[in-house]
Amino acid sequence: MNGVAQVIVGYTGGQMSDPTYQNIMDATEAVLIEYDPAVISYETILSEWSKQHHPFMKQTTQYRSAIFVKNAEEQLVAQKVVEELGEKSNRKVYADVEEAGAFYRAEEYHQDFLNKQRSSRSFTHY
Repeated sequence: MNGVAQVIVGYTGGQMSDPTYQNIMDATEAVLIEYDPAVISYETILSEWSKQHHPFMKQTTQYRSAIFVKNAEEQLVAQKVVEELGEKSNRKVYADVEEAGAFYRAEEYHQDFLNKQRSSRSFTHY
């Protein structure tokens, strides 16, 4: 997305410092998105999230759907996007909106995961 500088995969929302995939405990897998607000808005990023993500099933803590916010303005935008997703889909949305806490970068094999999967496999087209 134009205006997004970096996306980092990691963990947040738990009590344990520096979780890993093997010892995630009470943390949630998450992405940290660094962006230029002069180019792209927070609401536009969350709008794209709502198009690509389908939080219609309750999940375990590790895989739950959540939007971690830094301030009251982000919280209002996030709550609006979640509410609109529920209205558009006519389904219950299981997405928490919570204050952002410590974020821990995930192991390197989690970074840019989809591109790594594509490059490690050959595809045959029929």
